[in-house]
Amino acid sequence: MLISATTTVGSMWAYNKISKNDTYVYPSQVSSNATTKTPSNYAKFDGITGLNNAPADFTAAASAAIPATVHIKTKTNAVATNNLPRNRNPFSDLFGDGFDDLFGDRSRSLPQMASGSGAIISEDGYIVTNNHVIDGADDINVTLSNQKSFKAKLVATDPSSDLAIIKIEAKGLPFLLYGNSDEAQVGQWVLAVGYPLTLEATVTAGIISAKGRTLDINRRQSKSPVESFIQTDAAVNPGNSGGPLITTDGKLIGINSAIASPTGSYAGYSFTIPVNIVKKITSDLMKFGTVQRAYLGINYAPSNLSDDVKKQNGIKDGDGVYVTSVTKDGGAAAAGIKDGDFITKINGTSISSGADLVGQIAIYRPGDKIKVSYVHDGKELTTDVILKNSSGNTDVVKTSMLDKLGEFETLSKKEATENGLKGGVRVKSINEKGPFSKTRIEDNYVITKVNGREVLTVDDLRKELEKTPSGSVQLDGVYPGYEGNYPITLKLGSDN
Repeated sequence: MLISATTTVGSMWAYNKISKNDTYVYPSQVSSNATTKTPSNYAKFDGITGLNNAPADFTAAASAAIPATVHIKTKTNAVATNNLPRNRNPFSDLFGDGFDDLFGDRSRSLPQMASGSGAIISEDGYIVTNNHVIDGADDINVTLSNQKSFKAKLVATDPSSDLAIIKIEAKGLPFLLYGNSDEAQVGQWVLAVGYPLTLEATVTAGIISAKGRTLDINRRQSKSPVESFIQTDAAVNPGNSGGPLITTDGKLIGINSAIASPTGSYAGYSFTIPVNIVKKITSDLMKFGTVQRAYLGINYAPSNLSDDVKKQNGIKDGDGVYVTSVTKDGGAAAAGIKDGDFITKINGTSISSGADLVGQIAIYRPGDKIKVSYVHDGKELTTDVILKNSSGNTDVVKTSMLDKLGEFETLSKKEATENGLKGGVRVKSINEKGPFSKTRIEDNYVITKVNGREVLTVDDLRKELEKTPSGSVQLDGVYPGYEGNYPITLKLGSDN
């Protein structure tokens, strides 16, 4: 028994000695001049210094945000069309569009009523919301948290980012201050504010669960979507669309736009347009009437490609965004960036995905100079890049009917010669809700004249259409590979 007892005591002493040395500990500040160590496996571990400083009371932030959050109600006049049954998209917008979410196959013989949210960004009545909240609406009405109602005017929209600006005639309104979404951190507390499910102003809390998310949902309304969402677990539902996501000090950090849901109602994840993108785009819309969108001048490989696809296309593995091709006249080419390089940083901010890259470029205008870090042949280099617009220059793009018609490109000299033309403008795609959708024009149509005047480039077409902002214009054009001229009468107007 004595030998057994001695052996037991010795074993326990040796175990404690060894396990104490192997136990990882975190520092825990308990006073201004004393530090203790708490084992990481301690059941009542109270966290690393600083975590307990997170605010538990959101009343100040909520009281600042609610008066600056509005309820938007829209009315769309009757349209005699049949809606085919729709498959539920796992990524849904947050806009409650009446009974269309409940009944798939019916004739729309009655006006459509819907509601969403918005954030006041100036004391004189400018409000930012989602494009899909007001898209196609014939009447827009805004109700403040104090129940005062106003008829709103649409200022401008940007389908690519799903943002829109509306305005009400009022003064001295409470408005939200812009925060900085680049400084937002995963795990940070945030509040979502809005008017979900036709309820009154509602505030929910959650954390940022991810950044730089892309869902490809803006492609439903734009051929060049801009997506770099903040993902949160703050509860949002249909009707929250266009409402603000705020920090715990009451600053705007983004505009709520979508949810991931198999049912159309909240299922745990919501997605927000970062405020740095919102700030830049709203500024463009208010100043120029259209977005001054900058381009780096590259094509890149998506982040979610399989190993087999990468191998088939010769795409290498590495940190950053893989450049598959460089636009000939773009800023990247002029700065020396080449196919096969990896973009790793924009102005010192790390880039790990295409969404990160899109999100960073979206806050700049054509003509802005940025520092781009990239890996070439195993070496990281940094260069200055001057961003350009879609036309390959740094000119200010004015509001144009082209934005409503679709996407265009100048016909190459080679193809123009092959078709016996001096030049022309090819219709790459047609805006399904624009004036072209009411004509016989199809993709690949090459416009050669507007009202009898030659158009050789996209800029020529823009200038000719600006001469006739409303009414009708006569287009002449051809379809490459087919003989004959195809004239089209295009009706323009402020209501298109």
